[in-house]
Amino acid sequence: MTTNKISGSEALIRSLLKENVKLIYGYPGGAIMPVFDCIHNYRDQIKHILVRHEQGATHAAQGYARVSGETGVVLVTSGPAATNVITGVTDAMIDSTPMVVITGQINSSLLGTDAFQETDVVGITQPVTKWSYQIRRTEDIPWAVARAFYIARSGRPGPVVLDFTKDAQVGTAEFHYQKCDFIRSYNPYPKINPKEIEDAATLINQSRKPLLLIGQGVILSHAENEIIQLMEKADIPAGCTLLGLSAIPTFHRLNKGMLGMHGNIGPNIKTNECDVLIAVGMRFDDRVTGDLNTYAKQAKVIHFDIDPSEFNKNVPADVTILGDAKAALSNLIEKIQPNNHSEWLSEFEICEKNEYEKVIRPEVYPEKGALKMGEVVRKISEATGNKAVLVTDVGQNQMMGARYFNYTRTRSIITSGGLGTMGFGLPAAIGAKMGAPDRTVCFFTGDGGIQMTIQELGTIMQTGADIKIIILNNNFLGMVRQWQELFFEQRYSETRMLNPNFTAIAAAYGIKGQDVTDRSQLDEAITKMLAHKGAYLLNVAVEEQGMVFPMIPAGGCVSDILLNNREKY
Repeated sequence: MTTNKISGSEALIRSLLKENVKLIYGYPGGAIMPVFDCIHNYRDQIKHILVRHEQGATHAAQGYARVSGETGVVLVTSGPAATNVITGVTDAMIDSTPMVVITGQINSSLLGTDAFQETDVVGITQPVTKWSYQIRRTEDIPWAVARAFYIARSGRPGPVVLDFTKDAQVGTAEFHYQKCDFIRSYNPYPKINPKEIEDAATLINQSRKPLLLIGQGVILSHAENEIIQLMEKADIPAGCTLLGLSAIPTFHRLNKGMLGMHGNIGPNIKTNECDVLIAVGMRFDDRVTGDLNTYAKQAKVIHFDIDPSEFNKNVPADVTILGDAKAALSNLIEKIQPNNHSEWLSEFEICEKNEYEKVIRPEVYPEKGALKMGEVVRKISEATGNKAVLVTDVGQNQMMGARYFNYTRTRSIITSGGLGTMGFGLPAAIGAKMGAPDRTVCFFTGDGGIQMTIQELGTIMQTGADIKIIILNNNFLGMVRQWQELFFEQRYSETRMLNPNFTAIAAAYGIKGQDVTDRSQLDEAITKMLAHKGAYLLNVAVEEQGMVFPMIPAGGCVSDILLNNREKY
């Protein structure tokens, strides 16, 4: 009698194929070896990327997911491998990135005995995942994988962890796969309340000074066209969160720039002058709001979100619209009256002129002195035709990248927003390139962040990932140094860096590179980097005392803005 029985490892791989997985980031080890052995038989259908550290696998999967819209997949072993993925899982949770992480685990009969490389993966990951589940029976694999992908990608996306015991990997069972599209008590796409749409439309139509806040939820719900239709029909200026930046083109006349601590003056200061504040797919993070006691107290607040836990968590809303942003905005647009807010928009022009003269022009178009971070970012963005994907690490490089890179396509900024993970950028850039192989990927990092995951240069060497690495090298942990200068009496405690020869390290991995120490070298170096087929590292010496302005001090009012070390707006 013939049966359809296969091993648990093969059941996992077949289940991943049923979910259209083509790429896995991972690192083999004892408790997951049966799965890696099985991958060998399916290498023509599913590609595994061998990273150099398990944290790198999670960030690469994040980069892949964020730029492609697909679910990132990670495969690692037990014990230290499982604990090494926690940072990336947490990062994905805070930034709503769909990811399925599969960890190996010891035999179920040994659980709780402190066996070699045993770790309570489910216990550790439950607080930082949408779902965490241990597979102990071979017959449960298809069910668990289907459920994992449904949870990870639906509603507000996020990470799921499957902890896979070794006996479930080597056991056998019949294979039947059924995709999951329903889980009792889980409602990822709530029905939109027409009354809420009516209330929002009434406030917007009556508004004289509306302001739109665009978050990553617009991108996640594919609502870029709808948000632009709303902006243009009602003539509403917009500011974007860090992760929402590429939802609308930089050069759209109603795009007033970035919100938050190092955002543009206009959308920040006008938050406290608008009469209706419309937040779409954003969570009123403290880096956006500053002091909640002084945030938008004069405005009626309309909040669109798919996650009800975000409503009234930080900022009380007059109208809440629960549901998918694309569907909710489509319903709203029908009820919006065409409008003109030219007088209100002219107020932003005053802010823009002031910011250009006091901040942007000296940062992007300096006439003398050391190279500026902003000028490097802007030159590279323009050299790509403003069409590249921006990946950043965390710190001054992140804020300068976000501020001075220009966006013409959606899903064009990949950065660690909520968690602020140094070391995120290099592996995330690898994943981003694999998720958008037809696009140029420019990765900006500091001399501190690059060294946290610098071993992933080995992944670039092995895969040939064509990413452009730009180190904005100021020999400091720049953002910490900036705070020390402004708020700690210039006591630069443990922030000066003694750095290695970065281009020599790159060369050891077979990656071409160049040091840039003078402004006269920059244009030619950028041209050479972008023309090169393959990865390239540009180590740019920028001013050591460089500062990111404007700046709203932590916990300050969004209208209390520093233009430089000496001057407030």
